Amino acid sequence: MTQKSALITGITGQDGAYLSKLLLSKGYAVYGILARRSTDTLWRLRELGVEKEVNVIDGDIVDLSSVIRAMEISRAEEVYNLAAQSFVGSSWQQPLLTAKVDGIGALNVLEAVRIVNKDCRFYQASTSEMFGLIQAEMQDEKTPFYPRSPYGVAKLMAHWATVNYRESFGLHASSGILFNHESPLRGIEFVTRKVTDGVARIKHGLQKELRLGNIDSARDWGFAGDYVEAMWLMTQQAHGDDYVVATGTTTTVRDMCKIAFSHVGLNPDDHLVIDPKFFRPAEVDVLLGNPAKAKAGLGWQPKTSLEELIVMMVEADLRRLSR
Repeated sequence: MTQKSALITGITGQDGAYLSKLLLSKGYAVYGILARRSTDTLWRLRELGVEKEVNVIDGDIVDLSSVIRAMEISRAEEVYNLAAQSFVGSSWQQPLLTAKVDGIGALNVLEAVRIVNKDCRFYQASTSEMFGLIQAEMQDEKTPFYPRSPYGVAKLMAHWATVNYRESFGLHASSGILFNHESPLRGIEFVTRKVTDGVARIKHGLQKELRLGNIDSARDWGFAGDYVEAMWLMTQQAHGDDYVVATGTTTTVRDMCKIAFSHVGLNPDDHLVIDPKFFRPAEVDVLLGNPAKAKAGLGWQPKTSLEELIVMMVEADLRRLSR
């Protein structure tokens, strides 16, 4: 039996690292496009113990020629487009860059698949931020989109491009509309990691307060390690399709903070400070996903509760700060 080959864009990100580990455990040869940066971007792969097992290829999804070369070098049978400017807050400050990377970049990857290997199976990392100003209490694959940020708008382009290439060129192309998914590998700019890192710093006596924006916004949070399994399952189906991946439970930032602070024996009211500079220009108040289709069609379901996830993240940050 020949070894399957997979190409991951965004391999150095949270999802890229967890997906690499999953695919390696299934016997894949894993390749990743690495956009060169002056800072260390491989730390997540290193933390999961897979840095030496993946094959990195110089490139960037905004450069179609480099994506084509990566397809040719990897001989990929599955492509996972996870690369993005993924911080919603930054998209108002960098709307053109966000559109170029998250929208045109995804189109470049689709084009590379179409040009090099039309039989390759393609996965697009879509996002619940496309729902934005929600049009239904629970959002599923048929809920109308109403993005409320340049990030959501760019991701919506990529999502519809994936549908279009599936219908126009017969590609096995799937979009995973993933709701918020976190882990100890989450970037520090994201609210869950900002909270768990802040709680760990306060516990260690390194800071006294945690400054946040709208703590009454509610999200459907899951564990990234669970969600990458859904990505892989989509590429194993007979046909490409779109799936909402979520827990079906929503929690406010305020209540998420309570879990983190209580784990280390602290009262959030003693340390939380609401700072207007962290409010978004256009807020998304509630996101709540309906994963019924993913559960029925893929046999997927989340394994990690929010409490388990936040405790895992707090413990990881406590360990990092005590080194």
